[in-house]
Amino acid sequence: MRVKVDSIKCDGYGTCFDMCPSVFRSDDWGYALAVDNGIVPAEDEAKARRAISLCAENAIREI
Repeated sequence: MRVKVDSIKCDGYGTCFDMCPSVFRSDDWGYALAVDNGIVPAEDEAKARRAISLCAENAIREI
């Protein structure tokens, strides 16, 4: 599984990187980034999908 963050849509609420820090982190301005080219470790797929579903701006998608 891979994820992609649309930096234009992201409003920096931080739900994704609070929920799944192995996949998401904040940039210098507080907006989300996907780490490791968006590759989600198998053990974190459920958390990543939950973070995607909770994104208020629908800025994250599975690719």
